[in-house]
Amino acid sequence: MRVLIPEDEISKRVELVAGQIARAYEGQPLTIVGVLTGCLVFLADLIRRLDLPLRIALVQASSYRGATTQGGELHIQDDLLPDLKGRHILLIDDILDTGRTMKHLVDHLRGLGTASVRTAVLLRKKGRQEVAIEPDFVGFEIPNEFVVGYGLDYDDEFRNLPFIGVLDRPA
Repeated sequence: MRVLIPEDEISKRVELVAGQIARAYEGQPLTIVGVLTGCLVFLADLIRRLDLPLRIALVQASSYRGATTQGGELHIQDDLLPDLKGRHILLIDDILDTGRTMKHLVDHLRGLGTASVRTAVLLRKKGRQEVAIEPDFVGFEIPNEFVVGYGLDYDDEFRNLPFIGVLDRPA
């Protein structure tokens, strides 16, 4: 495994992104909606740097294959969400890859009657985006490589690494 982004660079960038978010919301009440499970480390570090009135909620988005759903269809499990009507929402995810998940979640959250929905991602992968969506806050732009660590996983492993590493996927 090769280290792409060391722990100290991540910490500095999270601090910078937190400052951008704080200025954008200027003390307004905020509900942060984290996309499980990859966002957890980023979410935890980010909220400790925000001096805003905020709530935290979680949502899970996953693609299922099988007889009951079409392959690749995105399923949103939002039963952990509180009432978001009239709230300013910041949707946080670990990585923007194709953009499909983020676009679908933004549309879903807007459909719940939110006051606004903005997005933040730790990583934005270059060359993979299929859906036109621009995150409002981005930690790092990275090349099209398979990355793990700082919440990102391969087969539910490596999330606990304090850095972002490039993993050579098994064939």
